[in-house]
Amino acid sequence: MSIVAAYSLEVFFNDLVGASLRTKKVEASNGTSAYLVGLLSEFSRPERAHDQTLHRPLAFLLDEAIREPEAATRFEKLRALGDGVLYVSGFFGDHFEARGIDQSYVSSIGSRAYGSASSMLRSGSSTKSLEQQATTIDIFGELATHFEGFVMVIADVADAAIAHAPTGSKQLVKLYERWLKTGSERIAGALSEQGLVPTRPVKGVLH
Repeated sequence: MSIVAAYSLEVFFNDLVGASLRTKKVEASNGTSAYLVGLLSEFSRPERAHDQTLHRPLAFLLDEAIREPEAATRFEKLRALGDGVLYVSGFFGDHFEARGIDQSYVSSIGSRAYGSASSMLRSGSSTKSLEQQATTIDIFGELATHFEGFVMVIADVADAAIAHAPTGSKQLVKLYERWLKTGSERIAGALSEQGLVPTRPVKGVLH
């Protein structure tokens, strides 16, 4: 059953990532597209719900990763930080906003983490084989260079996933709240399918 569930997640996110890359007009190599699918599938597992990106200062996590003396562990910490920032920025962007953290700063942390991981592979300081390095270098470099574009893709995937979720009264409220924050056309369409026309409250009007 776990194998079937994992396969289903891969297929589900593969379709969403492909559609979102086209919708947002973000170019990605096949390797990077597949990496995004794997990232989304991994973070969808319950055990990843308490990822440290949500609970620890990003600058601290980056400094800790860069200062890690063991090369293999340093690479993994950098990769994990990049993954965490990318996922959280897309799915829970309001988390950073609520804490008064500018999104451009968050993106700079994620981009630097991926860029540092890519540099490690280029210098050959990780424990990966040459073949693995050849297929991975461009992926992390690509994620670092176009980090903000990939955040938009992940956010669009999040909107699509939420829009496809079962709709009860609480879910409709969450959909509307996310639409107010993002203005997502996907979510607006999902609300319309439920007979609701999303409109923003008029400021200064009392009811």
